[in-house]
Amino acid sequence: MAQERAPDGDHEALILDSVRRFLERDVKPHVHRLEHDDVYPEEIVEKMKALGLFGATIAADYGGLGLSTTTYARIVELVSTVWMSLSGIFNSHLIMAAAVERFGTEEQKRRFLPRFAAGELRGGLALTEPDCGTDLQAIRTVARREGEHYRINGTKTWISNGIYGQCFALLVKTDPGAQPRHRGMSLFLAEKGPGFAVSRKLEKLGYKGIDSAELVFSDYLVPADRLIGGAEGGGLKHALGGLELGRINVAARGVGVAQAALDEAVRYSQIRHTFGKPICEHQAIALKLGEMATKVRAARLLVEDAARIYDRGERCDMEAGMAKLFATEAAIDCSLESMRIHGGYGYSKEFTVERLYRDAPLLVIGEGTNEMQRLIIARQLIQRNPV
Repeated sequence: MAQERAPDGDHEALILDSVRRFLERDVKPHVHRLEHDDVYPEEIVEKMKALGLFGATIAADYGGLGLSTTTYARIVELVSTVWMSLSGIFNSHLIMAAAVERFGTEEQKRRFLPRFAAGELRGGLALTEPDCGTDLQAIRTVARREGEHYRINGTKTWISNGIYGQCFALLVKTDPGAQPRHRGMSLFLAEKGPGFAVSRKLEKLGYKGIDSAELVFSDYLVPADRLIGGAEGGGLKHALGGLELGRINVAARGVGVAQAALDEAVRYSQIRHTFGKPICEHQAIALKLGEMATKVRAARLLVEDAARIYDRGERCDMEAGMAKLFATEAAIDCSLESMRIHGGYGYSKEFTVERLYRDAPLLVIGEGTNEMQRLIIARQLIQRNPV
């Protein structure tokens, strides 16, 4: 489990303040154009590197900021309130880093984590395949040992940072016949090179700007010392360990999107007048605002709860699942209600709420569907309360 991190209140408050200023100055004025054109925000990414966001959760011993997960979740919320896509650029990267920091050999940590933290080597997590999503044990990408290398063949899809990233935590089968199946799975650090190709960029309803791609491995050779942990068979455990952080991140994104939708609704409802008064004074609108505000606050508290448990190094798949389930559903609900409050203007690309409405659905699908979260919660509930 993750080592507990004692937050430095002043240090983390300064970082949060820096993130707010960065978002206001360098992101907010450009979001509409970049999102509309689906352009990778290279200049913004360079500023994110300078802020240290690519090393946010990496320990200071390896060149990172060493932030608590609680503070990291707050950063993700702030970023998602302005433009959710940016959070995906560093979150997938940090899940890869977390897998190395928690399970990698000391040599792997010393070699890769400082480069990850500086943003010099960026990437993400390569798990999903065309014929499997939630059922990771059904992957078909295979790695076969050949001396000091492994030869890898297979395809990964919906990989964040697939085009502009350079290194990925790649989940493969090292023993396709193993039973149970997870014993035959391993996780590698795979840098781009011969045999590693980006076949295409995947177009999306929302979540623009970040590159989502299909990756193809054809006789790709990776050195044996890139096997995370140095031993075969732990890949699924290593990947799922990173997904706890990923689910907290996605939950925090949900809070950010829901908060942005609420903010837009509160502002618009005070300047839009019907029947001689602001629409916020109509009971139908007031009821929507009250419901939205309550969901946003409840979602934020669930995220904070899961993040604190993760920081203590305790198992938190149930709490992370609860936060992810509730916060992302809140994002869906609040974005729709905000659009309704805006009326016809909410359907216009000139208004922010239209983007929020397109971004929100990804959150209930990514990092494990919300249907899967319900099952995880129920199973943990039973395991923790046996009769």
